[in-house]
Amino acid sequence: MCALGQKIRILIVDDSVFMRKALTMMLKSDPSITVVGAARNGVECLEMAAELKPDMITMDIEMPRMDGLTALRQIMISEPTPVIMVSSVTTDGASATLDALELGAVDFITKDSAQHTDRAKMKDELLKKVRDIGNRRNIIMTNLRRKGARLKRASESDHPTRKSSAPPPIKATAPTTSPLPYVQPKRSHQVSLIAIGTSTGGPPTLKEIITQLPRNLPCGIVIAQHMPPTFTKSMAERLNSLSELSVKEAESGEAIESGHVYVAPGGRHMITQRHAMKGRLIITDKPEEALYRPCVDLLFSSVARYYGAASLGIILTGMGNDGLIGMREMKSKGAVAIAQDAESCIVYGMPKAIVDDGLADFILPSDRIASEIAAYF
Repeated sequence: MCALGQKIRILIVDDSVFMRKALTMMLKSDPSITVVGAARNGVECLEMAAELKPDMITMDIEMPRMDGLTALRQIMISEPTPVIMVSSVTTDGASATLDALELGAVDFITKDSAQHTDRAKMKDELLKKVRDIGNRRNIIMTNLRRKGARLKRASESDHPTRKSSAPPPIKATAPTTSPLPYVQPKRSHQVSLIAIGTSTGGPPTLKEIITQLPRNLPCGIVIAQHMPPTFTKSMAERLNSLSELSVKEAESGEAIESGHVYVAPGGRHMITQRHAMKGRLIITDKPEEALYRPCVDLLFSSVARYYGAASLGIILTGMGNDGLIGMREMKSKGAVAIAQDAESCIVYGMPKAIVDDGLADFILPSDRIASEIAAYF
């Protein structure tokens, strides 16, 4: 957390004059935030970050001289700082954003709304994320220092004889440990479907969990991750390439199969139904007034309705309390609830709501959730 009474000091990094001005105006509209500088590329970013020591950085991805991913890697190695990526709404932009989250970026916003119609929406999203990250800065910094240390060791291992060199390209890699084998069941509760809800910090946490599960998982997994269109498809494809499970962006009407993971499409809702005794997925735009799309509450409520006690609900890192209402319904039907613990969360909002409401059967760090899932089979 930033010191009481002190403003959150932000460095803006973007090669676009328009975006630098737009972001500056958005951030300065909040009296608790101050913009300490604006850099045009990654080289200027590194120089200004070293001199100004900002509390937070907004980082464009595509820039001349040094791109955002290269600058982000060097920041995480030399001076870990919370970074919010500013991404384009394209397949390439989504992939690069996932690379950034892999490297340690805390969150991202998309620049499409600033360049087109809904600039107010982008402003509200940006300010909320900055404030939430500012409130969690101490814990976030602990996680970033660990990430930076790992990146530094990896960099030194890749180039043991070089004193200075350009960082290697991003490689999305699965954890070094093997997927969890099935052992003698440790819990008697029957689980036919696992439902996961998450937001800020979700992609790397999902990777940590999903890649540890074996291909013979005897049930399906459904995931609602707060993300815009395009990003969820890229995330699903990346998880699929790293996991023994089959991971895909969900399609309306498809059956839920064991050993498969279904990611709700960004910007739309996903619910479960039963048809001829088999679970299936429905993708819908209703209700249009829902605050989040996809909405965790809607997914969890449908899981409660059709799977009841034979379900396992998991709430991971994220802002707000989406999932609280749905988890209440799941618990009322006898489901098991897991909440990620505060220390391993980027933002302890969604799990905190579950814990504070007394719904969590287990409060676990992210690296123990896969083991808990395996204990039911």
